[in-house]
Amino acid sequence: MSEAKVKNLILDFGGVLIDLDKARCVARFQALGMADVEQLLDVCHQQGFLNLYEEGRMDDDEFRQHIRRHLGRPATDDEIDSAWNSFLDGIPLYKLDYLDELRSRYASVCLLSNTNNLHWQYACRYDFTARGRTVDDYFDRIFLSYRMKLAKPDPEIFRRVLDETGFRAAETLFVDDSEANCRAARGLGLHTYTPQAREDWRGRL
Repeated sequence: MSEAKVKNLILDFGGVLIDLDKARCVARFQALGMADVEQLLDVCHQQGFLNLYEEGRMDDDEFRQHIRRHLGRPATDDEIDSAWNSFLDGIPLYKLDYLDELRSRYASVCLLSNTNNLHWQYACRYDFTARGRTVDDYFDRIFLSYRMKLAKPDPEIFRRVLDETGFRAAETLFVDDSEANCRAARGLGLHTYTPQAREDWRGRL
């Protein structure tokens, strides 16, 4: 990617910065008694009430209540939160260090994620703090689906990011593990890169 042309970087969160472990999450919910959990979870394309949750149209308590209905038995907030957050498998430290390098090379480094409050708060507390810093130390701007009431691959979420940052699409690289999300971004003129799961993509940017 030519840095003479690309000035701004927009990174995804899940699958790009933080590793995901769907199998562990499925196992944790199955242990709680949810037999159909695999039908409810998808790494790239959330469906049904999970989509509502990531678009901020459902709060944490409503999310937990939906989980309890699928369980068919009582479960505490802590049990549900722990199982749900087991989806997150940590940010490799080399990626945190690389974010510092990227901020020295690009005019602006932003984050754009389809995520939800429980996952985001967990990551901010346990993953972005691994070097004794906070998430705000790593990005110029942070855009989250549940706060924006929009989710990728809706083109409107990219338009809003471009409008709010003042970035020119042709000068911006978007990195996301979903080809559908990257395709939507390319439709607006952004450059894109789609890393594979757990890929070390440092040499690609």
